[in-house]
Amino acid sequence: MSRRRKINADIPEGGHSPLDAVVTSRDKQTLDMVRQAVQSGQTMLAFQPVLQARPPQQVAFYEGLIRVLDQSGRVIPARTFMSAIESTELGREIDCLALETGLRTLAANPSIRLSLNMSVRSVGYKRWMRILDRHLKNDATVGERLVLEISEQSAMMMPDLTVDFMDGLQDRNIGFALDNFGSGALVLQYLNEFYFDAVKLNGAFMHRLQGNPDNQSIVRALIAVAKQFDMLIIAGSVERRADAELLVSAGVDCLQGHLFGAPTVRPPWIAQTGKRRGRG
Repeated sequence: MSRRRKINADIPEGGHSPLDAVVTSRDKQTLDMVRQAVQSGQTMLAFQPVLQARPPQQVAFYEGLIRVLDQSGRVIPARTFMSAIESTELGREIDCLALETGLRTLAANPSIRLSLNMSVRSVGYKRWMRILDRHLKNDATVGERLVLEISEQSAMMMPDLTVDFMDGLQDRNIGFALDNFGSGALVLQYLNEFYFDAVKLNGAFMHRLQGNPDNQSIVRALIAVAKQFDMLIIAGSVERRADAELLVSAGVDCLQGHLFGAPTVRPPWIAQTGKRRGRG
């Protein structure tokens, strides 16, 4: 019996393997944890700087990354729960909370720019649009300092809806960034139709980039495509100085990653406010 036949033989008649049961149980626990955090108001944004690639490498903007607190008070990053909730109502609530917190942050800090992640699934979610409209009516400059990040996978899930959504916000001066550029989901012809101002290169290509000629070739090809469409190019997940130098020489405009600063719930503007209050 082949290895493949042996594996298939271990799957119960219902078509579900023991691994499926483990994954289902884990996802349910994740959903319960996130739902409890949302209901109790235990959510926040962590902020990571995105730096200009060229000296003096000033902060171009910050990315606001949603976090939840579990029952023990631990801060749980989005990457551990988004895949489990992205297609659920809870995913829309998380998008709303990220947008609300991010827009409040922009309104309270006129000197910063901020990017926020969203799913195209939230485009038709009335609460999400109401939050955006309310804040833009209260302060028009908020839209000028907001960048909405949409992943390549999400954009291609409903490309026509994505195009209509972005087109409808053109007069609000909101920026758009295509996240995970190069993940393989994008049909390139849509770059002509989308309204993306920036791309963020897929972080999977950034690990020890300097020593990986194949990834270097892919990254250079992605940069060439982005330049052809006159988009700002951001390299995320940068952790080594040698990789950063290579990316700069290849033509990226901005750099993001632990090399330049980890996501923090105590960004500079909050720390400065705390110091001023302390002196008072």
